[in-house]
Amino acid sequence: MKIKNKIKIKVNGRKVLFDNKESVGSLIKKLNIPLNKVAIELNKKILDKKKINKIMIKNNDNIEIVHFIGGG
Repeated sequence: MKIKNKIKIKVNGRKVLFDNKESVGSLIKKLNIPLNKVAIELNKKILDKKKINKIMIKNNDNIEIVHFIGGG
């Protein structure tokens, strides 16, 4: 693994190495997360899911992915 082309980010509180120049959308896809069942927060701001493929991940970003759970 080439560390040179990696950045450090936090995903749900866990530090991970991720490819440089990738979008939030590609991260969600690589994690196999169903987009219609989550809310995504980047650095304490809720993201519009329509724009996640244009939002690039940067070093030290903090991403929180919250799953919706039904009940009643």
